[in-house]
Amino acid sequence: MTNDDGTTLSVPPAPAPRPPAGGLRLDLAGDVAALTAAVMDIESVSGNESALADAVEDALRALPHLEVTRNGDAVVARTSLGRDERVILAGHLDTVPLPTVPGSRGTVPSVWDGAVLYGRGATDMKGGVAVQLALAATVPEPSKDITFIFYDHEEVAAVKSGLGRLVRENLELLDADFGILLEPTNGTVEGGCNGTIRFEATTHGLAAHSARAWMGENAIHAAAPILSRLAAYDPATVTVDGLDYRESLNAVKIRGGTAGNVIPDACVVEINYRFAPDKTPEQAEAHVRGLLSGFELVCTDSSAGARPGLNAPAAASFVAAVGREPLPKYGWTDVARLGEIGIPAVNFGPGDPLLAHSDNEHVAAADIRACLDALTRWLR
Repeated sequence: MTNDDGTTLSVPPAPAPRPPAGGLRLDLAGDVAALTAAVMDIESVSGNESALADAVEDALRALPHLEVTRNGDAVVARTSLGRDERVILAGHLDTVPLPTVPGSRGTVPSVWDGAVLYGRGATDMKGGVAVQLALAATVPEPSKDITFIFYDHEEVAAVKSGLGRLVRENLELLDADFGILLEPTNGTVEGGCNGTIRFEATTHGLAAHSARAWMGENAIHAAAPILSRLAAYDPATVTVDGLDYRESLNAVKIRGGTAGNVIPDACVVEINYRFAPDKTPEQAEAHVRGLLSGFELVCTDSSAGARPGLNAPAAASFVAAVGREPLPKYGWTDVARLGEIGIPAVNFGPGDPLLAHSDNEHVAAADIRACLDALTRWLR
C-alpha cells in the first residue's frame, strides 16, 4: 500500500475482530439491503450509538486496505492509495427515538414487507450507512481515495454532534476535495442546504383577573402583530449556483399565560427562518430583525447553509454517474459543516426524506441497491 505522498506504507495485520455488542456481526460483502436491515437492528437512538459504532468499527478493522480511527462513537476509515483526489462519504449512526404508537412499523427490529424494509432509521439514514459499509468492503482500490465517516449525535443539539467533534479534535482526518453526505434524497443529488436561524419574540403585558380584564394588558394579544407580519410574509426563492432554494419564515411555537382566569403578562413566539445559502447567519438575522422591528427579539440558535458544491471538479463526474438533474436541499444537513472547513459537498442517499422520523419509516430494497450501484460506478 502507498501513502498519499507515494511512499510505501507497511500495514500491520488487522486485529482479530471482537464480537459486537449483542453478538451481531455485519456482513459487508452480502446484499446491501440485507445489510441495511442488520444495521437497523442494532438500536442506536441518539446517545445509544456505542453498540452500532462497535459493530461498524469491527467490520472496518477487518478490511486491510483501511486505516481506522475511533473517536467516541464516531468511526473514520481511510484509504491511502496516493490518488489525485480524496472524497468523504459520511453518514450518522443515530436515529430519533422509537415511536410510541402501538402497532407502528417504524421501530426496531426492522420488518420486511415484500421488497420494502420498515423500521426506525430505514430512510434516516441506515440505508446510506449500509451503502458506505458495502463500498468500503467491495471497492478496495477506488479511483479516488476515500474517507468514510460514521458519526454519532446528529439528531440532537448541534453541540453534541460527533461530526462537529471530529472537526475540533481530528481535523487532519477530514482533509478532502469533495464530500457526499448519504442522507435520503430519493437517489437524486441534492446540492448544499439552506441555513437555519431561530428567535424568541417576547411581548409583555400586565396580569389581572380575567373578570376585570380592563385592569391588565394582554401580552398574547400584543403578539398579534408579530403573527400578522409572519402570515403576510412572502418567502423568496433564491438561485444559488444554478439551484433554486425556497426560503421559509414561520412561527413554530407560542407560549404564554398562567391560568384560565388570568390576563397573561408575557407571551413568547418562537420563530424559524430557513434561508438560502447566499446569506450568512448574520445577514439572515438582520433580515428578520428588519421585518419584526419594534419587537424584542433574541436569537437562540443559528447554522449557516452550504452552497451547492457542484462546482467541485469531482461533482460533474458524480452527477453524471447518478444520471439525474441535481436539486437543492431545503433542509439543513451536515454538508454545512463540511462547507465551513472548505469542503464542497452534496447530499445523496436512498429513501424518501419525507418519511424520515415517521411512524411508517421505510425504504425499498431496490433504492438502496441503486444508490450503491451509482457510487460504485463513480468510484471504480
